Amino acid sequence: MPRWAMVIDLRKCIGCETCKHVCKDLHGSPTGGIRRRILIPAPAAAAGSQRTFFPIHCMHCEDPSCLDACPTGATRQLPDGFVIVDAAKCMGCGACVLACPYGARTLENHECTLTMTKTDDGSAGLRRAAKVGTCIKCDFCRSDGAAAGSIEPQTVPAPQPDPLCVKYCIAEALYFGDLEDPDSEVSQLLRRHHTIRLREDLGTRPSVYYIADEESD
Repeated sequence: MPRWAMVIDLRKCIGCETCKHVCKDLHGSPTGGIRRRILIPAPAAAAGSQRTFFPIHCMHCEDPSCLDACPTGATRQLPDGFVIVDAAKCMGCGACVLACPYGARTLENHECTLTMTKTDDGSAGLRRAAKVGTCIKCDFCRSDGAAAGSIEPQTVPAPQPDPLCVKYCIAEALYFGDLEDPDSEVSQLLRRHHTIRLREDLGTRPSVYYIADEESD
């Protein structure tokens, strides 16, 4: 079974946001939803100082906190590690959004209507007639069927050559591949460089690695 991962070379990223806009344009542009963002630092105060741009998206953690937070089973982890959202099961409660320590999930806004109803004891109450949104996030362009609820729990989507962000990154700062393959580009990059993963102290074990150093011997 493959173990997919992304490596992001922070030395190459120029903060152009091409990856963000390609993702938004080709996957659709839901109201209020975003799958990818770039943390852009303030302009460098000293001449010659280097600014580091930080792409953020779903980390596809090995132990994702969003999985346990989801009350409907809409958030699932496939056998190869991909964390997906089944839109048909998502009720838009936002529990997974709050549980994600990386801010990598958002809710696509829907119109919501409230109707007055009576409970069994005769008291009045409000009933939500439509869910307020559906969680969206990066899925490495692997689980398009999940949006329509068509992926069964044990089904692995057929792999594509590369996620769109990798394909269109003009700085060639993004890499994607199988960590179980020692000859894959991502495996080689992890051997050659010191990498970091965000909030490793939480024990979520993200599948996204960042390079910030020079190549080691």
